[in-house]
Amino acid sequence: MTAAVSANRLEILQIANAVAQEKSIDKGIVLEAMEEAIEKAARSRYGLEHDIRAEIDPETGETQLWRVQTVVEEVDNSITQMSLADAQKIDAEAEVGHEFREELPPFEFGRVAAQTAKQVITQKVRDAERERQYNDFKDRVGEIINGIVKRVEYGHVILDLGRAEGVIRRNDGIPRENFNPGDRVRAYLYKVVRETKGPQIFLSRAHPQFMVSLFAQEVPEVYEGVIEIKACARDPGSRAKIGVYSHDGSIDPVGACVGMRGARVQAVVSELGGEKIDIIPWSENAATFIVNALQPAEVSKVVIDEDEGRVEVVVEESQFPLAIGRRGQNVRLASQLTGWQIDLMTETADSERRQKEFKERTDLFQRALEADETLAQLLASEGFETVEEIAYVEPDELAVIEGFDDEVVEELQQRAREYLERLAAELDAKRKDLGVDDDVAFMEGVTPQLAVKFGEEGIKTVEDVAGLVPDDLIGWKEPGPDNKPRWQPGLLEKGEMSREDAELFILKARVAVGWVEPEALEEELAKRAAALDAAEAELEGSEEVEPAAANPADQLFNIRSQDGEQGSDNP
Repeated sequence: MTAAVSANRLEILQIANAVAQEKSIDKGIVLEAMEEAIEKAARSRYGLEHDIRAEIDPETGETQLWRVQTVVEEVDNSITQMSLADAQKIDAEAEVGHEFREELPPFEFGRVAAQTAKQVITQKVRDAERERQYNDFKDRVGEIINGIVKRVEYGHVILDLGRAEGVIRRNDGIPRENFNPGDRVRAYLYKVVRETKGPQIFLSRAHPQFMVSLFAQEVPEVYEGVIEIKACARDPGSRAKIGVYSHDGSIDPVGACVGMRGARVQAVVSELGGEKIDIIPWSENAATFIVNALQPAEVSKVVIDEDEGRVEVVVEESQFPLAIGRRGQNVRLASQLTGWQIDLMTETADSERRQKEFKERTDLFQRALEADETLAQLLASEGFETVEEIAYVEPDELAVIEGFDDEVVEELQQRAREYLERLAAELDAKRKDLGVDDDVAFMEGVTPQLAVKFGEEGIKTVEDVAGLVPDDLIGWKEPGPDNKPRWQPGLLEKGEMSREDAELFILKARVAVGWVEPEALEEELAKRAAALDAAEAELEGSEEVEPAAANPADQLFNIRSQDGEQGSDNP
């Protein structure tokens, strides 16, 4: 056997090697395909019901055929199976699962068998090639890929990537950018999908990460991780904004990305067909980052609503067109970059809104306290927003107002409390008319207003309350028509109750109706008490640390929280 190898055997090995090299797949896969083809042809000759195995020696190319019978306890098919008793007559040590092989003589392939074998081998090799292509590219997602344009179909650009084809779909390309067959193109690989016809390799030149990867190639500090591109927003082919941050305080991230005489950023701009790039310093402070992102416009005031993920930005009238940008481009990119929904407003509009709110509070105080306009305006200008604040605030806080003495303060608070009592009586009567049980009205955390809202929504018993979820009370976010999150209000005014308190409120109702064991409420209360103790201990420890100097830029910002607003309106 070792003295010579037949020409037929040598030819098998040569074919296997040639196919493996051409398709860049393993030689063993080609030999397996050949073995499968021979097995199929042999079954056609000896009978499809037989279990026939073929094996090709990868060193010599010698082919062997066997008919196999498997030892089983109970025979269902006498052609492919053998009982244990019959097997032990042949081999006393035979066990269930043992295979007996009967060697079959070689045979010549007929025309039909040869055609079938060719199809089997071709399909197997094609499947292996597709799997190789998928494995080659699935781990390269996030890289920039070089390719040569093969053809353009209906705006989709097909690229030859060497061992596979990739596609830049029409919406993944830069507008007004045209390619011709033979052009060399760089693109960002963002997705590889395994499909029956072969892997689909999706490339993009419009993806924000394409710009990030280009900067990593052009700016050594970005590649090394000293400078990090925290965020990127693009209007492909027109304008882009990137937020950069330096982990080394001695390196200016904006200057490093711009480069000497703008050489680094210009290289990226050239690759993107002249797309203008705003490089913006990133900040942990959301308000600071938003102000930076709206450059070149100058911002007067920022009011952040964390619950809704929205931010109100106030600018001078002269800065409003700059902040909006052409066709809203500047504010849209700033919104994408920061992740906040930005509502722009001029100082005039902001002033008008505040005047309207001031008038509404003044009218409320006139009506509730039976006061004249001057007195009501004075209370509103001092920052009082509700009658409850006036009724229950410490008298000293009212007495400090110019012209207020103890007698005036006492009279105002008395009138405020009487108004609230009348209002509560009216609401309680309305609640009863709506059929809301007393058990609901007297629950901890239920105000007369909330009891009426419950009745209007058909929530009349403690069991109805137990069936609520926190979102029903405090509101929730859901995507709007533009896929941006929109706040959907709940039964309570925003900020009136935290999510944790809403969860506890509903839990108490569920315990009251027997849906939940009382132990669950006790565990929750104990957990909250422990968390509060830990927070107080941490706060006491931090009081020894010297406070950091105030950032002058923070004077720009008002942060709206659940407890109200704080900050200065003026820069």
